Amino acid sequence: MKTALLFALLLVLSGRAGQAQGLAGHLDSLAHQQTVLAFQQTLNKEFSNPEESPLTAAERRKFTSLPYYPSRYGYYVAAQLVRDSTSQPFAMETSTDRRPLYRKYGELRFVLQGQPMRLSVYQSADLLKRPGLEDYLFVPFTDHTNGHGSYGGGRYLDLRIPPKGTTVMQLDFNRAYNPSCAYNHGYSCPVPPAENRLSVAIPAGVRSDH
Repeated sequence: MKTALLFALLLVLSGRAGQAQGLAGHLDSLAHQQTVLAFQQTLNKEFSNPEESPLTAAERRKFTSLPYYPSRYGYYVAAQLVRDSTSQPFAMETSTDRRPLYRKYGELRFVLQGQPMRLSVYQSADLLKRPGLEDYLFVPFTDHTNGHGSYGGGRYLDLRIPPKGTTVMQLDFNRAYNPSCAYNHGYSCPVPPAENRLSVAIPAGVRSDH
């Protein structure tokens, strides 16, 4: 398991897919807090599991929990989904020479800290060929915390394609997680495209000293 794709597959198959954003209405603060806690617990279990974890055996023995920013309801926002039916597959840059094919599924447009923003959402060509994973969506992004509290190479969000006709999705930065390259250089991880570089700090989700 030396590629970000395989790691993503494990995340989906192990249950993060069931926690993916976008299939439910906007939660109140208490319900949101509970879902963030469940997400963190699931992620910690994955990092403790030798079949899923990017950590070395020595690191797993000492592992208790990933570092997280405090859960912040303000970083859980409703976003307008604008689908892109004309985009063509492109080779996404990674931390290695590997260039997996993705296509832009659409954009999520939202307001954060009083500023209008947008993030592109991508669909993996490899996962489209795998039954049960055709609706997996990928949002790699950077923000001003990178290298100053969060991983310098950016972070990821997992989404699933919502039901037909959906125009609003729930975007929760409290579920932002690090690429496996943040823990082990043996992986090949997608690099967030320039269009997904946010101009604000997002102190939510998984932290990192790197």
